Amino acid sequence: MARIEDLWERLVRAALRRERTGADAFGQPVSGIAGFVPSSLGNSRNIDAILRAADEIQDDDPNVSRILCEHAYSLAQNLDPNSEGRGVLQFKTGLMSVIKQKLAKREGGSIDRSQDIARLREFYKQFREKNKVDELREDEMKLRESGAFSGNLGELERKTVKRRRVFQTLKILGMVLEELTKEVSTEDAERLIPEELKRVIESDAAMTEDLIAYNIIPLDAPTMANAIMSLPEVQAAKSALRYFRGLPKLPGDFSVPATRNADMLDYLQFVFGFQKDNVCNQREHIVHLLANEQSRLGIPEEIEPKIDEAAVLKVFMKSLDNYIKWCNYLCIQPAWSNLEAVSKEKKLLFLSLSFLIWGEAANVRFLPECLCYIFHHMVRELEELLRQQIPQPADSCISETGVSFLERVISPLYEVVAAEAANNDNGRAPHSSWRNYDDFNEYFWSLNCFELSWPWRRSSSFFMKPKPRSKGWLSPGGGLGRGKTSFVEHRTFLHLYHSFHRLWIFLFMTFQGLAIIAFNQEQFNKKTIKEVLSLGPTFVIMKLFESVLDIFMMYGAYSTSRRVAVSRIFLRFLWFTGASAFILFLYIKALQEDNSTSAIFKIYVFVLGIYAGAQLFFSFLMRIPACHILTNGCDRWSVIRFFKWMHQEHYYVGRGMYERPTDFMKYLLFWVVVLGGKFSFAYFLLESDIKPLVEPTRAIVNLTNIHYSWHDLVSQHNHNALTVASLWAPVFTIYLLDIYVFYTLISAVVGFLLGARDRLGEIRSLEAVHKLFEKFPPAFMETLHIPVPKRTSSQSPDSEVEKSKAVAARFSPFWNEIIRNLREEDYINTSEMELLLMPKNSGGLPLVQWPLFLLGSKIFMAKDIAVESKDSQDELWERISRDDYMRYAVEECYHSIRLILEDILVDDDRMWVERIYGNIQESILKKSVHVDCQLNKLPLLISRVTALTGILKGKETSELQMGAVKAVQDLDDVMQHDILSVDMRGHYETWIALSKARAEGRLFSKLKWPKDAEFRARVKRLHSLLTIKESAASIPKNLEARRRLEFFTNSLFMEMPVAKPVREMMSFSVFTPYYSEIVLYSMSELLKKNEDGISILFYLQKIFPDEWKNFLSRIGRDENSLDLELFDSPNDILELRFWASYRGQTLARTVRGMMYYRKALMLQGYLERASSGDVEATLTSNDATDTQGYELSPEARALADMKFTYVVTCQIYGKQKEEQKPEAADIALLMQRNEALRVAFIDVVETLRDGKVHTEYYSKLVKADINGKDKEIYSIKLPGNPKLGEGKPENQNHAIVFTRGNAVQTIDMNQDNYFEEALKMRNLLEEFNRDHGLHPPTILGVREHVFTGSVSSLASFMSNQETSFVTLGQRVLATPLKVRMHYGHPDVFDRIFHITRGGISKASRIINISEDIFAGFNTTLRQGNVTHHEYIQVGKGRDVGLNQIALFEGKVASGNGEQVLSRDIYRLGQLFDFFRMLSFYFTTVGFYFCTMLTVLTVYFYLYGKAYLALSGVGADILDKAKITQNTALSAALNTQFLLQIGVFTAVPMILGAILEQGFLRAIVSFITMQLQLCSVFFTFSLGTRTHYFGRTILHGGARYLATGRGFVVRHIKFSENYRLYSRSHFVKGFEVVLLVVIYLAYGYNKGLAYILVTISSWFMALSWLFAPYLFNPSGFEWQKTVEDFKDWTNWLFYRGGIGVKGQESWEAWWDEELSHIRTLEGRIMETILSLRFFIFQYGIVYKLSVSGSNTSLMVYGLSWVVLAVVIILFKVFTFSQKISVNFQLLLRFIQSLSMMLALAGLVAAIIFTELSIADIFACILAFVPTGWGILSIAVAWRPLMKKLGLWKSIRSIARLYDAGMGMLIFIPIALFSWLPFTSTFQTRLMFNQAFSRGLEISLILAGDNPNTGL
Repeated sequence: MARIEDLWERLVRAALRRERTGADAFGQPVSGIAGFVPSSLGNSRNIDAILRAADEIQDDDPNVSRILCEHAYSLAQNLDPNSEGRGVLQFKTGLMSVIKQKLAKREGGSIDRSQDIARLREFYKQFREKNKVDELREDEMKLRESGAFSGNLGELERKTVKRRRVFQTLKILGMVLEELTKEVSTEDAERLIPEELKRVIESDAAMTEDLIAYNIIPLDAPTMANAIMSLPEVQAAKSALRYFRGLPKLPGDFSVPATRNADMLDYLQFVFGFQKDNVCNQREHIVHLLANEQSRLGIPEEIEPKIDEAAVLKVFMKSLDNYIKWCNYLCIQPAWSNLEAVSKEKKLLFLSLSFLIWGEAANVRFLPECLCYIFHHMVRELEELLRQQIPQPADSCISETGVSFLERVISPLYEVVAAEAANNDNGRAPHSSWRNYDDFNEYFWSLNCFELSWPWRRSSSFFMKPKPRSKGWLSPGGGLGRGKTSFVEHRTFLHLYHSFHRLWIFLFMTFQGLAIIAFNQEQFNKKTIKEVLSLGPTFVIMKLFESVLDIFMMYGAYSTSRRVAVSRIFLRFLWFTGASAFILFLYIKALQEDNSTSAIFKIYVFVLGIYAGAQLFFSFLMRIPACHILTNGCDRWSVIRFFKWMHQEHYYVGRGMYERPTDFMKYLLFWVVVLGGKFSFAYFLLESDIKPLVEPTRAIVNLTNIHYSWHDLVSQHNHNALTVASLWAPVFTIYLLDIYVFYTLISAVVGFLLGARDRLGEIRSLEAVHKLFEKFPPAFMETLHIPVPKRTSSQSPDSEVEKSKAVAARFSPFWNEIIRNLREEDYINTSEMELLLMPKNSGGLPLVQWPLFLLGSKIFMAKDIAVESKDSQDELWERISRDDYMRYAVEECYHSIRLILEDILVDDDRMWVERIYGNIQESILKKSVHVDCQLNKLPLLISRVTALTGILKGKETSELQMGAVKAVQDLDDVMQHDILSVDMRGHYETWIALSKARAEGRLFSKLKWPKDAEFRARVKRLHSLLTIKESAASIPKNLEARRRLEFFTNSLFMEMPVAKPVREMMSFSVFTPYYSEIVLYSMSELLKKNEDGISILFYLQKIFPDEWKNFLSRIGRDENSLDLELFDSPNDILELRFWASYRGQTLARTVRGMMYYRKALMLQGYLERASSGDVEATLTSNDATDTQGYELSPEARALADMKFTYVVTCQIYGKQKEEQKPEAADIALLMQRNEALRVAFIDVVETLRDGKVHTEYYSKLVKADINGKDKEIYSIKLPGNPKLGEGKPENQNHAIVFTRGNAVQTIDMNQDNYFEEALKMRNLLEEFNRDHGLHPPTILGVREHVFTGSVSSLASFMSNQETSFVTLGQRVLATPLKVRMHYGHPDVFDRIFHITRGGISKASRIINISEDIFAGFNTTLRQGNVTHHEYIQVGKGRDVGLNQIALFEGKVASGNGEQVLSRDIYRLGQLFDFFRMLSFYFTTVGFYFCTMLTVLTVYFYLYGKAYLALSGVGADILDKAKITQNTALSAALNTQFLLQIGVFTAVPMILGAILEQGFLRAIVSFITMQLQLCSVFFTFSLGTRTHYFGRTILHGGARYLATGRGFVVRHIKFSENYRLYSRSHFVKGFEVVLLVVIYLAYGYNKGLAYILVTISSWFMALSWLFAPYLFNPSGFEWQKTVEDFKDWTNWLFYRGGIGVKGQESWEAWWDEELSHIRTLEGRIMETILSLRFFIFQYGIVYKLSVSGSNTSLMVYGLSWVVLAVVIILFKVFTFSQKISVNFQLLLRFIQSLSMMLALAGLVAAIIFTELSIADIFACILAFVPTGWGILSIAVAWRPLMKKLGLWKSIRSIARLYDAGMGMLIFIPIALFSWLPFTSTFQTRLMFNQAFSRGLEISLILAGDNPNTGL
């Protein structure tokens, strides 16, 4: 029965809390009923703590455990009596079951509950006695005060953890005891709990500082044990916040923890009603900021440390800088009249208020100027309350339920923002129809915001919520509400012109000028000059167009925008209207007079000159950085202000966006070179763009009587305009985009030169690491180590050696820690680690000891040289010294043997050593070693020394002692008889004494065995030196280990700021957003096999074979052991899961990498404790370089925690815990393994009030407690659901309040970090204090290494492309172009700058879908500066499969499409100077527009060729004049296209690889990529970017696409690829194929000429059609192909319905594909674009044999009749069987009859008319595109088609088209699959050889069927 009860209780416990694979602080398995208390129980913290204590004492006293459980149950019952909260009923039921089981386990008799208090009281006493509570703290303090940390750190840690646990349990017992006594009478309570026991309980509770939840600094707890609280700067910061004289005294009922006194934040909490946890959070935040600022100024040395005024002022000014600028912009007085008169205490009070407002602002944090408004009024309100000196709440925060800042101030704002967000129809509504975050914030950029008053005037239109949106299908969308603010994001391509009109004016005018010069044969006569002057009207007309766009783009914001801004728009419109009309009138009049001396012409030239001069003058004043000071000084003149205002709009952001003149000249020179190259290319060099087309254009224009083969409608009387357009259109698009080509080339060259200047790639091989290793220690001391005072000493050789030793001693602990981490990460094995480790260099050797991998085999090489040498001593030594490391090895052996012998020999035995070495030294001085020593006997000597060291390596035994004596004796024999020619005359007595001792057996009779660790290490090292015969030149063997060591050592020679001591460095946080991605691979995921039988584990074993062997070695397994053997041990299973996860893109990998920062800081801080004094005196000591136990040092940990915080914001962690998802358990496991890791999440709490369920949202921060369970630190209530916009930035925003420090590094969860790179972080942070231009740095860009490049060829392509951008590309963007933005991760933000200016990303729905780059836009607009640094790197994963890559590129392209519409792009495009604007355009949206232009160039070119072919114009012109035989034109167009997609894209990649890998490796890598068909991949990507970018601007529909970050080891089904690429690639690919086929059939170029003209088009089309299948794993395996066909047909013909997803049914997928067409404008644009498909039928029908020479419209009309008949026949054959169920026979008869009539009619037409078989195929070519055009228009007007009842027919036709396209793609795949070798070729193409080889072996072992248990 007892066993059944035990099992039942275990079952209940498992139901309440799924057991996790992990351990608590003591290594015991985590179990129990605590940890999953529903968050809907408001007091869940206490309940959880009680249940944990019950688990803790279960084994000690089950009855007391039962008492605690019952009390927890009563608390839960009181909080939610009806169990209405989410999860409460299940929790209470499970808890009651546990209680019943505890009752059932009683040992006989009934339980008397009246005795519970007495039982609990007695247990309290027993528990104290058992754990010796009175001694616990005393022992710990003794150990802590002893200072013997290096030896007792583990003991100290154990005692500390034990004390915490004991006092935690005592606190809970005391609390429950106190609560139970409240239920009895006062007399009984006093009897049961005497006063003495009460005092004991209170005393114990006061000892629980670690039990009070805190994040980093335990401010609400006693300060005895925590090392952080002993730091003087922390004490000073804490005391600075204390209550000061000017604050009214708090009322007595205001609760303040007994462990501290009230401070100014308590007062602010009382006055404004801030939440308690928000106050606690910001108290720590402010103390942290002040303490770190103080540490940089100097450590306070007073007994009672005080914060410096300078530290307070710096934090104050930094934090309130945006508020001060806001006041200055609005010309209002800040809350203080004179800042200098504000006391330090007042500054801290205002600072605290601002952070408390920010900490509780929730989504309003995205409105920084709104927060300025709130702060402005609250400070004034606070001043008034201070003046009254009465403690009372502020009127603005008094609510019905009390005082609440959240309810009264934030909630009204949140509600209106949420209402607008709800009205955006989940992002589908037009941006112009609802207010986003920017609209709300920009309302506070004008004085109009003060109409909101204070407290809020809720009746203001600002708080007006929108009405629901209209659902009409012709409606543009959007409900009625308050208008937008200052900008409207209308969805149109015109934004590109509106934002960058200066670029387009420049390009159009230069093209016009070049064309005029070309058409005038480059003769600059009067006619040419007059035509060139037409640029004047062009300019003013384009400026007029810009002003028209200003009016149009502001539609929707007129009612809410400032009147001044609206007036400016209309004034500019009137000005440019008048100017354009006047200048155009003058120019036309001047042309009519045709006389350059006429008055009109002179007036025109004069007016144009004045206008141009004024424009240039104001452009120079407004745009040239050097002129800004001058113009700002002239602002006092109203005329100047007016013209500046007309020329450029003023915003709160975007002011002062200019750079230093030197920086301006740099990017000016860059663009002069780019534009010079572009225009030279366009006009002179290639002779293809303009000059070659002049004469053909003239001839075509003058040609008459051209014969058209169709019925011409437009070209007869307009000088053949369409023909001219078909020639010039591709030329013009190339002219527009080739500027980007030249930008790519020049930027690649500049980036290459900058990288070479920065010394990148100097160490690019293992050979270089070996060669330069001597220089690493001094370079390390110069860069990564804090400056060490140097002692003035003589320059003697011994002094230099001591300095080198001291430097090496400082370097070695860091190098060794790097190597150990490589071993822990399994990149090297243990033997490699031992070779790579560097000795401490702290012994008595008079030289520097280098790692063994440098000295390996050198002794044997030196021995061979010496044995064979016939030279003198000097010559011999010179030969050895040619290899420095050989010399070092010889010298070290020489001295080490002496030291070892002296250490092991005793008394007189040492005389032998002295005499032997004395003789050798004398020979060396006499230069007669080669004479005095028998060098040919050296092998014998080495063997004897090796034998001795081999024995001394072991543990001492009597046998080994005897063996060692024998070995020394043998050594003596060899030395005296074989090596030395001893001359006894010099030391006769000594030799006689030694000989006598040897003869009597006294010499070497006893040896002193080496027991000292350092001595044993020396023996082991000497033995290795003498036994390593193989060269270690290839150590380490792992390529990743090599790469990391090469980069780290190379970075030591790069310029970087001087490192500050850890105590003085800037503090920082790392911030990682997480949603639901993989945290840690489970065993089921690792072992799950795909259809090929390949598991992730198998895949990893094959692509990382050496790392797998190293892992097995590390966990003590044989490398040949089977996988199943690993599953016997839970520890091995966990290690295996981590090993696999560390090779994927998992959160575990990211967390491990980021926690290296803390590890590095602990090591640096630990070693810096001995940094005072000179380098030689202190740094060679053992203590200075001993790193044993540094991770347990309380001081090192305290310093690291003060400087580094890591917050992972796991948005749905609370939900995952409640649903017991494995991700929650894995996150908890990560917290257990990383004590400094903090997890923030949004907790959703449902409560029942007034019969309704109320949902509340809390932002929470947790850590792992000493029991290994979650411990809640802060819980801040939010005004509502925080996800109003984009998920990721909202997730970041809610948790950013929990970050700390001066900087924050944004890290995505697919990133990694390395210990050696973490050592450089403090150097990087000092970049914030360096001069990087006119504006201080606000974002530090960091280099990334893409670690997924080895997974597959696609991953390699993506890796190389990404690496090129994040290194060479961003290098140029930062310098000289000054336009680097924030491209995601891992940039380091100036944290205070950004949190006071809207955060580290923007979150408005859809428009900010690329949320990261908007942080760069925002910081640039707000006078920030983004830099880039390449001496430090962070790992990054990228997508590895084509579908993943396509989704990612689609997401980025869609994001860029949305950026085009954004106000940030508009303002940057308008406010940058011209050249910086060019840089910005071509590196953001311009890149995607140029990509789209590349594709459009092909379209224009092919449609032009199709027009010439189908209309007959091309052939006719060819016959009349040979003017179209311009092969240069065709060749140039094709060359241009091929270069654009191929070579030019690859140039940055090639140059970057040459710089960092070397020329040969780079070329080989590039050729390999070409052989792996990278051109196909990049061409395919071109189509992806074009499709998503264009569609997003036209229709919207951008959304976050989850690409998945797993390993692609599965075959992608044909239907899945078809769904993903059908509209983006396949349709467009078939269109290009159709164009080139038609040109082949009807064009005038044949044979080789046709191939040259169309080869690039064919390549692009085939790449778009077949790349998804070419790069699909097992894409050409016959069995897979058959299965894919079945799956595709099932999907195609499965009917959709409610709940059916797109991957299940073609109909559901088709509906999803059409969902982006929603607006009237979108439908019209789709209709216009679809009209191009009708040209094919119009042209082809006139080419049919049956048409003859007839060109009447009747022919075209008859073709439509034929098409209608075909459609009717199709409808007959696809008639619904459901409708025809009652007349099936009739339907079949009609279908048969129709078929026979159609065939008969076709045969008759062929026989009796001119219709030929070729005509039938031509008709197919004609009707297929026409049908697609009709279909495209129909789906654009879907609602109308549904109303007309035509939708089902349209859907049937659409299905037919998709079936046809699918079959055309599938047939070639099936043919290639039938060939046996294709699949093998593809596997080798896609994956690296290791995996390919492993796959093939497994298939062989498995037999023919690849699915049989691989």
